[in-house]
Amino acid sequence: MPKKMMPKKESDNRVLVFDTTLRDGEQSPGASMTLGEKRRIAETLDEMGVDVIEAGFPIASDGDFEAVREIANLVKGARVCGLARAGEADIRRAHEALRHAKRPRIHTFISTSPVHRKHKLQMEAEEVLDAVKRSVSLARSLTEDVEWSPEDATRTEHDFLCRCIEAAIEAGASTINIPDTVGYSVPDEIFDLFRMVRERVPNSDKAVFSIHCHNDLGLAVANSLAAIRGGARQVECTINGLGERAGNAALEEIVMALNVRSDRMPYETGVETTQIAKASKLVSAITAFPVQYNKAIVGRNAFSHESGIHQDGMIKNVQTYEIMSPETVGVKSSSLVMGKLSGRNAFRKKLAELGYSLGDNALSVAFKRFKALADKKRHIYDEDIIALVDDSFARGDRTIRFVSLEVQTGSEGPNRARLALEVSGEERVASVEGNGAVDAVFRAIREIVPHRARLGLYQVHAVTGGTDAQAEVSVRLEADGRSAYGRGAHTDTLVASARGYISALNKLLGQESDTLPAVGGRGI
Repeated sequence: MPKKMMPKKESDNRVLVFDTTLRDGEQSPGASMTLGEKRRIAETLDEMGVDVIEAGFPIASDGDFEAVREIANLVKGARVCGLARAGEADIRRAHEALRHAKRPRIHTFISTSPVHRKHKLQMEAEEVLDAVKRSVSLARSLTEDVEWSPEDATRTEHDFLCRCIEAAIEAGASTINIPDTVGYSVPDEIFDLFRMVRERVPNSDKAVFSIHCHNDLGLAVANSLAAIRGGARQVECTINGLGERAGNAALEEIVMALNVRSDRMPYETGVETTQIAKASKLVSAITAFPVQYNKAIVGRNAFSHESGIHQDGMIKNVQTYEIMSPETVGVKSSSLVMGKLSGRNAFRKKLAELGYSLGDNALSVAFKRFKALADKKRHIYDEDIIALVDDSFARGDRTIRFVSLEVQTGSEGPNRARLALEVSGEERVASVEGNGAVDAVFRAIREIVPHRARLGLYQVHAVTGGTDAQAEVSVRLEADGRSAYGRGAHTDTLVASARGYISALNKLLGQESDTLPAVGGRGI
């Protein structure tokens, strides 16, 4: 008969966090780490308040053995765990690596599912059960803290799984991990499995139950949370969800789910959440595995808002579109990402953050230019907006206005610019050849607006990185002891050059007269 479960104590809400980034995470193809890199990650995990750090698989290689031994000596707060198969050599090797750990744990495992017993182990069920007893007993004779896992537990017959768990606890395992090794289960199934095991195994109250989920169906975090509701009080996970195949349950998602939804899941961890972003960036940098932009909690877009509707809501009250503050996970602040979907209100707020206060008319002009830029450029950075607004200010109520530009250029020539400008309300066009595309553009300006000013400075720089970056062009024109600076910005360098030259010319002409010469006139 199944035993009756004892009612959960009010204090039974602490969930231990078991991080296996250094072991299961490193098993991701291409994610191998050096000893020094593992030390840095282990130190970060210890500072975060992780309860258990699975440092490696000591018998796998000399490098893994050294890493576990180094981390065992290094870590002060967390338990340090080494993985071992059910064989004596594995278990003794793990014990040797953990010898100097302040709080060592041996984690031993064997497959229990029918498919693994038949094809992987070539063992009968009773042989597997005997191996469980022997391996756990040996590990327990070497250390007080032993964890046991039935590999592929979620595809194991319930009767046999319960027999193995009972035997492991009887042999001295104080933690029983039930892994969804191939990411096969769904949340309701995991919840029922943990309830069933805790009810049916007579000595289940003598062990902490743990969950270890893989993400093959994208359900690792959901399954882990279901296991906690079913009685698991340890959760095994990795930073950024790193792991074999589709990865493991992500530490940051589990911890923050419990943090944010304590109303439905009244459990807590000892993780210092403000260290999460730092740990994520460190693991990503070391493994060279980028974090997807829309990854929960630690993705670049997790606290970014581009839609105009969302941005307007955020400006009025951040709780309209954020269920947690970015500071709680170590992110400095939310960001309103400026793009083609951004609204006028968000643009005004961004300008205020950058130190600009525009009247309604100036704001309308700048916003129109911003929208035009956003249609051409995927990412709009603060520097883009600064350049755009500065260029708008420089344009002011000018007499000369840029209309359009077409350029024919190439290594074989000819280099020709067809430029249209509005001069005192009248559109004028010139088509001119030059010694290069920029020279042709500037000659076209001189053709439309004759003047004697000399080009004293021409400077181009990219406002931001990337091939779609805005070019910002600075121009200085000099004439009769006077000089004027102009600046133009555009994703096309030649258009920016024309605007920069026109800006300087407007200022220089303004120093002399409020009028411009007629076409063909002598000018200044």
